[in-house]
Amino acid sequence: MMCGGCSSSKPATAEIQAIADKVKSQLEEKANKKYSVFKAVEYKSQLVAGTNYFIKVQVEDNNFVHIRVFESLPHENKPLTLHDYQADKTKEDELAYF
Repeated sequence: MMCGGCSSSKPATAEIQAIADKVKSQLEEKANKKYSVFKAVEYKSQLVAGTNYFIKVQVEDNNFVHIRVFESLPHENKPLTLHDYQADKTKEDELAYF
């Protein structure tokens, strides 16, 4: 993956689910909504001065949220941060940079 460019879309892994789980409370606070279902299904990553993760998360049967999570460089020792999100997405919606 080249620096600055997004990777291709990949199926979510246990590591990606763990990242999504760590920012779930931040999303619930920003969206003013509680999610009983929160399943990462797909993701892209972007290498910057750290890593941006774009994650498609299933929150209901056919309702998805796209989240952008920033992971700082290891030596900075900062928590994962939810930078932005897009609500009311479908399974078919492409995961794109936002």
